[in-house]
Amino acid sequence: MILFLTRTYFPEGCNGKLECEGKFICNTIELPWKNNETKVSCIPEGKYFIRKRYSKKFQWHLEIVDVKNRSLILFHPANNALRELNGCIAPVTKLSGPGLGLMSRKAFTKLKGLVYKVLDRQESVELIVDSLLRGNDREE
Repeated sequence: MILFLTRTYFPEGCNGKLECEGKFICNTIELPWKNNETKVSCIPEGKYFIRKRYSKKFQWHLEIVDVKNRSLILFHPANNALRELNGCIAPVTKLSGPGLGLMSRKAFTKLKGLVYKVLDRQESVELIVDSLLRGNDREE
């Protein structure tokens, strides 16, 4: 399974659209781009793999692996990127502003269900992060 995350960058945070095979899954929110700095930046655009992860805080969730110079980058519920994220990606049902969304738990449950079905079949789940703007067009 290949998930495509298409971002739009804003100074206050990133808004995204997550799709699989051309079908919309949910929107996403992230921290703004700050040169991949730990805990204050979204992750770089690129190709990653997703695996299951468990923690006491988030229970069963999703981890994005092999992010350069970063660890514990997760998909987990959050509605405000600046207040609730440290570099992770939050699925949201509806976008309400740059880095802001609504009904994150509902969107996360939908995403987790889709991804876990594939992982339970021992198949890989790939995440491709891209943007509507290319290269130097991006706001930094």
